[in-house]
Amino acid sequence: MIDLTVRPDILERAVQRARDRSIVIPTFAQMRDPDRIPDEVRKRLLDVGLWDVDPANLFRITWHNEPTGHGGQFGPVNHLEFPPELTGVDARIIALVGKWFPTGAHKVGAAFGCLVPRLVTGQFDPTSQRSVWPSTGNYCRGGAYDAALLACDSIAILPEGMSEERFAWLEGIAGDVVKTVGSESNVKEIFDACWHLRRSGEDVVIFNQFDEFGNYLWHYTVTGPAMDEVLAMRLGPNDAYRGLVLTTGSAGTIAAGDHLKQTHPGSLIAAAEALQCPTLLASGYGAHRIEGIGDKHVPWVHNVRNTDMVLGVDDEASMSLLRLFNEPEGHAELERRGVPRATVDRLHELGISSVANLVASIKFARWYELGSHDVVLTVATDSTEMYESRLRELEAERGPFTATDAAVAFERYLLGNSTDHMIELDHWQRKQIHNLKYFTWVEQQGRSVEELDAQWHDPDYWTGIQELVEPIDQLIAAFNDQVVP
Repeated sequence: MIDLTVRPDILERAVQRARDRSIVIPTFAQMRDPDRIPDEVRKRLLDVGLWDVDPANLFRITWHNEPTGHGGQFGPVNHLEFPPELTGVDARIIALVGKWFPTGAHKVGAAFGCLVPRLVTGQFDPTSQRSVWPSTGNYCRGGAYDAALLACDSIAILPEGMSEERFAWLEGIAGDVVKTVGSESNVKEIFDACWHLRRSGEDVVIFNQFDEFGNYLWHYTVTGPAMDEVLAMRLGPNDAYRGLVLTTGSAGTIAAGDHLKQTHPGSLIAAAEALQCPTLLASGYGAHRIEGIGDKHVPWVHNVRNTDMVLGVDDEASMSLLRLFNEPEGHAELERRGVPRATVDRLHELGISSVANLVASIKFARWYELGSHDVVLTVATDSTEMYESRLRELEAERGPFTATDAAVAFERYLLGNSTDHMIELDHWQRKQIHNLKYFTWVEQQGRSVEELDAQWHDPDYWTGIQELVEPIDQLIAAFNDQVVP
């Protein structure tokens, strides 16, 4: 759970640090609804770039940012609908777009959800402690960025095999960067690095997205309502929302599905993963290339009992479609197939895991035989901006992306995207996946078996987390009142 016990002595130091740096913290309510943001903050943002290390950008941790690199205000939720000419299915697939968050990825919100409750309760001292951000990609970038905005020192931990763009940017933001062995699938290695830091005697606080419920809570209370807003904008009188489809990663974003099941009873949640590392599908393991969706375990914050389907996505689909969506011959092929130019021009807004989310959504639509009045939601977590180096590597390995390559990628990974490697979960299959948490979290990471059982058996466990939004907002408001009396 999220501990909201206040430690006044440390809180006083945190308030003074914020006062010295003119830091005001947004509430969850303001991130959900930017109309609540004060006019003086909006005016300040007119002179601030989207990625600038400026505390005002805390108020840009929202799905509502104006899609511009500098001086943007707020508007409708950023999203993209994929036409049937692209997907090969009649169902309407819509993705929220994360490119327009600071750092270019929505993980900056999950990091906020983990850090701020400890900051405003005095459980984290920005004047003496270092924040540690274990990640397989964007979360440690978001955590280091949030820490910089909040005048906190940070340590970013991520596998050495991640894209060079991540490391190049982190070098200028994080206090230290720790590179662990492996790539996307090597989550245990980043956990081991955290234990090493704990035992080193250094005064650190670990913000582990895989077991920090601030991650779950931010997506439940900010991403979920943003999806509701998109549905309100896009659903016609005869349309129906059917489900949310996401590669799980830390299982934070999928918490939006818990919100949507409450506002749209009967809707489904589908959790996708790389076929090359089928942990949910087959208790399996392996390495893959869908950056940012670390696996070989079930995250502590994943509400498995609320998950309806698991499915595997071939990582080659993501890599081939990344080229199709970004190379000139790929664009020519898409236009030849009737994909509107307006859509083609926006496909760079999808990074590797975003492409995997699209592939998984198509599989979901095919499994349930969804039609033109059925709507499926997903997320474009980040954009190709994070993976230009991967495109260069693919060209070096495979040669130029030709017209034939484009046609093959379109036929095989879009029109030929099938319903293999999918399981519609029953009660006992859900429990089987839930029980896998034991081996990571109880045996290795010190969680209790009693809490593991409560996650499964106690209906108040997850709703109890959801109800913490208002108390946290009250603590944020009290903190701000002390910063700016």
